[in-house]
This record gives sequence, C-alpha cells and structure tokens, in this order.
Amino acid sequence: MISLSINNAVAEVVLNAPHKLNSLDEQALADLTQAYDDAAAAASRGEVRALLLRGEGRAFCAGRDIQNVTPESDDAAAYLGGLVEPLLKKMAAFPAPTFAAAHGACLGVGLGLLLATDVVYVAENAKFGSPFAKLGATLDSGGHWYFTERLGMHRTLDLIYTADLISGAEAVAQGMFSRAMPADQLLETTRGIVNRVASGATGAFVASKELVAHIRDQRLGLWQAMQEENAEQARLCTTDDYAEGFRAFQEKREPKFTGAKLPLPAADL
Repeated sequence: MISLSINNAVAEVVLNAPHKLNSLDEQALADLTQAYDDAAAAASRGEVRALLLRGEGRAFCAGRDIQNVTPESDDAAAYLGGLVEPLLKKMAAFPAPTFAAAHGACLGVGLGLLLATDVVYVAENAKFGSPFAKLGATLDSGGHWYFTERLGMHRTLDLIYTADLISGAEAVAQGMFSRAMPADQLLETTRGIVNRVASGATGAFVASKELVAHIRDQRLGLWQAMQEENAEQARLCTTDDYAEGFRAFQEKREPKFTGAKLPLPAADL
C-alpha cells in the first residue's frame, strides 16, 4: 500500500506494507508512480515545495516482492524497464527538493528508490548492499552506476561478489548517502529538515538540483560549470525570491520565500 499526504507544502509518500518489509510488486510500483505523479502535479500548482519518502514498519524497502514470482516465466525486463526505470526517472526529475528517511533493510529496488532521491538520511543500523549473489541475479535499479560513482570500482565489486551488507553508518562514511543518525531520531529529524527546506527558496534549490545533475551527467569541467552557474544566477535574479532574499538581508530580518519558479529562458518567451 502506498499513501500520499500533503501538509504545509510537504508531500509525504509512505511505503506502507510492513508485513512484507514494504517489498514492491507490480501494483505497488504503479501506485508509487501515481503518488509521484500526483505530488508533481501539486508541485506545479505551488502546493508542494518538498517531498519526503519513507517506509512503515521494520524496514524502508526490502526490494522486489518475489513471493509469487515463477523464475521460469519471470519477465525481469518488463518489471525493470517497464515499471522501475520510468519511476526512478520521475523521482530524479521531481520538480522540488526530495528527501528520504531510510531504516532497516534498503535493498534492490528499495535501494534504487533512495539512489533516485536528492538527499537521503539513514538510520545508523540500516542495511544496504547487493544481496543478488544469493539469487543468481545482479544489482539493478541503477545500482551499478551509483555504486561505482560513489564507492569506486573495487568496493562496488566487493559488495556485489560477497553479498555482504553495510550499515547506514558505513554507507554514509563511504560516501553513499548524506547523514546517519540513531534510528529513533531519524524521522523527526528528517521531517524537521524537510519542513525547513520547503519554506526556503525552492525555485533556487531546483536550479541547483538540475545544475548538479548536469555537471555529473555531462562531466563538466570547472569553467563550464561556472558558466552554467552564471546563467542560472542571471535567471534567478529576476524572481521574487531573489529580491526578497536581498531585501531581508539588508533589513536584517528572516526572508519569507514563496518558492518562486524560474522565468523561462528568453528563447522560450
């Protein structure tokens, strides 16, 4: 079961099948995709300025629900290419800052959900890795790319070959995710940060999100990246939030941002 709630400009998407560690079958993936579509539509109306993804129960998500899968007739390409990949693309391109709070098992497609999220906070005792060696399968959901990017080739293949799992604390120390904290503080701390971000200059945050992704995907050098920063700043300086931020600084008060969207490039006007 997937639920979506919106409060104070924060969309909260919850994986809520704790009896099976929030593992995802085809219907759950379709429901999760719909939740992100609905949240994105709300963001386009200015009703959502940040998103939080989390799981109920003992785990964030143990991966694909294979309880009723028959290996001889399984169409892994349809599951991954037809359902998982489109969802992960929507998540990565979500038009507002996204966060996840991850605890317990975070494996397979569940790990993929985290890797497609902007900022991930994890419980110190959460579990990450590639258990597929025990299934005769391989890491999916973009895991090879993200692991190689963040952990390096040798550590990636070590985790894949051995199927050993690492803790949330280890994952953060090795550069996989942002912050680790005690499990009993994870959700409250994450919600506090998400609410703070949602009240910020989220138009500027989305500009940074897109810029970071472009620098990563295009392997931009310093001066190319600086040119793109300059262009983004030129667009931002025409928004209400930019003016509000400067005025608040000059008047020595807290800014009141609205999450103003970027103006269209001149060529699109």
